[in-house]
Amino acid sequence: MMNRDTPREPPRNITPTSPPLWRGYLAAGGVVLIWTGFILMSRFGGKTNLTPWDILALRLGTASLILLPLSLNLPRTLYVDLLRDGRLWLLALLGVLLYGVLVYAGFKTAPAAHVGILLSGLQPFLIALVTWGLLRTPPSRQTRLGLIGIGLGLLCVAWPLVWSPDLLIGDGLVLAASITWAFYSVLSKRWSFEPWLLTRFVALASALVFLPIYALFLPKALDSVPPSMLLMQGLYQGIGPTILAMLLFLKAVHILGPQRTGAMIALVPVLAGVSAAPLLDEALSLSLLGGLVLVSLGAWVAVRPAAPAHRGSE
Repeated sequence: MMNRDTPREPPRNITPTSPPLWRGYLAAGGVVLIWTGFILMSRFGGKTNLTPWDILALRLGTASLILLPLSLNLPRTLYVDLLRDGRLWLLALLGVLLYGVLVYAGFKTAPAAHVGILLSGLQPFLIALVTWGLLRTPPSRQTRLGLIGIGLGLLCVAWPLVWSPDLLIGDGLVLAASITWAFYSVLSKRWSFEPWLLTRFVALASALVFLPIYALFLPKALDSVPPSMLLMQGLYQGIGPTILAMLLFLKAVHILGPQRTGAMIALVPVLAGVSAAPLLDEALSLSLLGGLVLVSLGAWVAVRPAAPAHRGSE
């Protein structure tokens, strides 16, 4: 039995612990797989008569049917606060509306290899530039070394490609979409909205703005493809990149930060390029395989945890 005069042990301060890094890497890996499929599926749809507006409408319509029932139980005061938050509307504009319009228009003329390079391969560079410009945070030495490897790999992939005036418009649209996504990545990290809340808001708010405009004013070609194509595009676009990849991406950015997450996303172009050869009948070359190795090594260097600095004896 403890003596009454025995001093009690002071209570220990319990500090919240950060999520383990492996969860961030696992989330980023899921994004890589979903976005690789997104490039292949979107390019497949781009080869049909579907307009970019059609594919974006299928994406937002499917996502809304899934997310709306999951959002009806929110408090009314929270709805008011969300609708008044200009930051959320800006993220919806950047991450869904502007990005979706640009990227689906680019898929009409840009092949999967081009899209992979411009959309995902450039993300580490663009995110580093946006982070530096907005947050005044330059990339670390380790990140810069990784970016060099990624850049060399992307050069191996891009150098043999045949560039024509017809492709420049598509490539320019995809590049603009990539820049838009880099701003979305950095701002979502800076404002730190809860991932599930942000995913629901950006999808539903974008649908609220876009779908009426699409129904009333924009050209449509939904009757020009089989219903199976509409179902396939709607389910994959609405569930994969809009819900699952968005949640995983925000989770990865929260744990790893936008620069490390962007470096892992650099694996998408070469995976999409290799997969497009058998699935979409696009060219596969030794330079593409060499780019896969270089980009993989560069991404690994950029995302591996930095060694802790040793402190001298005091």
